[in-house]
Amino acid sequence: MRVDMGMQEDVRNLALRAKKASRKLTGMGEDALREAVCAMAAALEKRSAEILAANALDMRAGESSGMSAGLLDRLRLDEGRVKGMADGLRAQAATPDIFGPDQTDVRTIGNATIPGLEGVLRIARTPVPLGVVAMVYEARPNVTADAAGACLRSGNACVLRGGSQAINSNRAIATILRDALEAMGLPADCVCLLDSTDRAATDELMRLRGIVDVLVPRGGAGLIRHCVETSLVPVIETGTGNCHIYVNESAEFYMARRIVMNAKTQRVGVCNAAETLLVDEAIAKDFLPRMLSELAAAGVTIHGDATARACAAAADAEGVSGEAPVLAHFVDATEEDWATEYLSMDIAVHVVSGVDEAIEHVNSYGTGHSECIVTSPDYAECASDGTPAARFLDEVDAAAVYVNASTRFTDGGCFGLGAEIGISTQKLHVRGPFAAESLITHKYQVTGQGQVRP
Repeated sequence: MRVDMGMQEDVRNLALRAKKASRKLTGMGEDALREAVCAMAAALEKRSAEILAANALDMRAGESSGMSAGLLDRLRLDEGRVKGMADGLRAQAATPDIFGPDQTDVRTIGNATIPGLEGVLRIARTPVPLGVVAMVYEARPNVTADAAGACLRSGNACVLRGGSQAINSNRAIATILRDALEAMGLPADCVCLLDSTDRAATDELMRLRGIVDVLVPRGGAGLIRHCVETSLVPVIETGTGNCHIYVNESAEFYMARRIVMNAKTQRVGVCNAAETLLVDEAIAKDFLPRMLSELAAAGVTIHGDATARACAAAADAEGVSGEAPVLAHFVDATEEDWATEYLSMDIAVHVVSGVDEAIEHVNSYGTGHSECIVTSPDYAECASDGTPAARFLDEVDAAAVYVNASTRFTDGGCFGLGAEIGISTQKLHVRGPFAAESLITHKYQVTGQGQVRP
């Protein structure tokens, strides 16, 4: 394959500019970082008309190309979402200190630790920025602001590469953020946008080990897999979300239906939406007819097992489904359905024999994102060993595990982190929703009085 040397040089130079800008941030105080992030937020609101005009171009192109409803929802911006981006930046600015004396661990070592050592060595483990953070994402222009804010708040520069479907929106947002930084006396290159739509440019960015310090992919399974398999730069993997709601036999039915409907239908094109419903066989015949009817009435296609089909038929026969026949929204589930992240108005439904099978199913097919058990409304039981809630919390392997609450809460903003940069499903270097406070590493600062190792 012919390599475009000019493109390689352009990408490398962009990353080097970000590297140079990152050094200007070294040692900036918390207040100065907060002030810069707030300035970016104000600029977004002040110039929202520019952002919406650019987004309209992307929306028209997306609709013309047949983009799915879920992706169009991710792409769409309006005044409320622009304000949400600005509010997210302000929330990042308001987070607790990341650097400084309170975040530094200090210890001393002397003769008792190293026999023969003269005097005392002071060793301080102190947080420092990563340097340059690269972010590769798809048709979500809000990520441009979220990522830039999280990086700047933690003293990092960023190189952003959004999806080609959002190119106009991303250019407008990045331009506004860069202008705001310059007005604050900071290098505009603290926020760099790789606006080439050539995928080879993204691959070149991922090869810049030593210039780019970490890569964060955020998008569908294909994008994430490609980054993990291709990148020479260390990757924080933000995984896909095949999230489950498990309705235990002790659940209160109204609460369970409310949680399922919110987790599935409140916003379908996001990674913390529920994709699979598991129901205890002890309550399936009582719970599922009404549950499936509500899903069908909302326009959800149900990919169900044999027991779920029987409950769907019962709902139609008993008139529970009203004007939205459940079987008209029902297809028989295949093995593939249990592992599918739909990102659409689809849900897999499986009846299980109890908590053991539910946990086994979640750990076998889940993606380590967000999982929920709906059980007795008495939260006190969560602290009791051996209860379904306690076992689910302890034994399910996921970044976020819920009792009696929608998986839609797995979000940096909801968790009080400010606008997130992603939701990590790996176990190193961070797990779950993460934002500015996770975009750091540590270094040891050792102070002596002329000691040599004995």
